[in-house]
Amino acid sequence: MKARKLLAAALMLSMGAGAAAASEAAAQRQITVNGESTLQMAPELATITLGVTEEAEEAAAAMAAVSEAMGAVIAQLKDGGIAGADMQTQQIAMHPVWSQDRSYDNGGRREITGFQASNTLMVRVRDLDRLGMVLDTVLTAGANQFQGLSFGVEDPAAVTDRIRGEAVKDAMRKAQQLAEAAGMDLGPVRTITENGGGGGPRPMMAMDMARSEAMPVEAGELTFTHNVSVVFDMAEPGSAASE
Repeated sequence: MKARKLLAAALMLSMGAGAAAASEAAAQRQITVNGESTLQMAPELATITLGVTEEAEEAAAAMAAVSEAMGAVIAQLKDGGIAGADMQTQQIAMHPVWSQDRSYDNGGRREITGFQASNTLMVRVRDLDRLGMVLDTVLTAGANQFQGLSFGVEDPAAVTDRIRGEAVKDAMRKAQQLAEAAGMDLGPVRTITENGGGGGPRPMMAMDMARSEAMPVEAGELTFTHNVSVVFDMAEPGSAASE
């Protein structure tokens, strides 16, 4: 009886070892290939973030000055054909302005000398031929802060879908080439892992806006990339595993 139990245990160990060996052999007959796709295209729109900042002795006066100036900016943009849906207030802020020197009459503490108010607006420009004119318009209307300009496309998801598929095709092409070079047959796909991509909106540096005669802007091209990692089975030519 004891001998039978030992024999059964030995068989189970042998089967387990065989399964592990088969699994290891299968893993050794796999190939991992990275696929990449790149697409360059002209921007379809621009997004600018601009603002108005004003200072006054009283908080209410500072906010009133900012509200008046930003109201003029928005009115000019609408008159220039920018839709209300393409404008969005990003931030309205107010904070005290402190004296640079400490007053000895006030125990050495800095004093509030006024208040600074600000209003930040994001604007989407869909007609890039008018971008320079739009920037000049907001300067004339009273914007004095420029916090960024970026170029983009109308439907980023559609661009990603396109280059994602091309990246998978690139991985399959590479895998087929490698399998043939190794004298093996390429089997089915086991896993596909997205490694993300790059490109898309191209930002420009923020700066204070200064009045100028013109503001030339070149949109250039956007570069989108996407990467995937694909694991394929490989098999000896003509084997059942490759069918």
